[in-house]
Amino acid sequence: MLTSLLLIGAVSTTPQMAAHAATQSLVGDGGTTQAVNRMVGGIASYARWPSGTPATSRHMCVVGTPRLAQRMAPDTPGRGSISVSYIAASAVDPDCDILFLGRMPVADRRQLIAWVRGRPVLTITDDDAACVYGAMFCLGSRAASLSFSVNLDAIARGPLKIDPRVLRIGTDQEGAR
Repeated sequence: MLTSLLLIGAVSTTPQMAAHAATQSLVGDGGTTQAVNRMVGGIASYARWPSGTPATSRHMCVVGTPRLAQRMAPDTPGRGSISVSYIAASAVDPDCDILFLGRMPVADRRQLIAWVRGRPVLTITDDDAACVYGAMFCLGSRAASLSFSVNLDAIARGPLKIDPRVLRIGTDQEGAR
């Protein structure tokens, strides 16, 4: 089941998270890149890795060529940071906490999605707005706004826990259409 929602960003002022369902406007030359980095950081802030302790640092591996952002530098709300490495599909390893899938051959995408199944790896793509190829979160842009879709099946297959409030917002948005 796929659920779409539009998000301004996640704001974390306490251990509880808050999200706002709305359109993320894209303004200026760096607007899309900034919006993507805010959205990726916000999405990551909703994920809880199995270790049970919040990490102050996560590592994101970017595979392929991102469509929506010229430079990946996720902006995490609150504490924490995300370091970024650009790597080839064949070089993905267990050090990747987040796997960002850009434009790439379908065979590579399938292989990477199969590799992460059952592993504590958050998958995000900007090359599959319909979210049919197995990533957990899929970014898309349209009419000067940025949105993302949630692939509940992909989330359910892995050990990561996604805060249900972000999923509920998506369900509420779907019902409002």
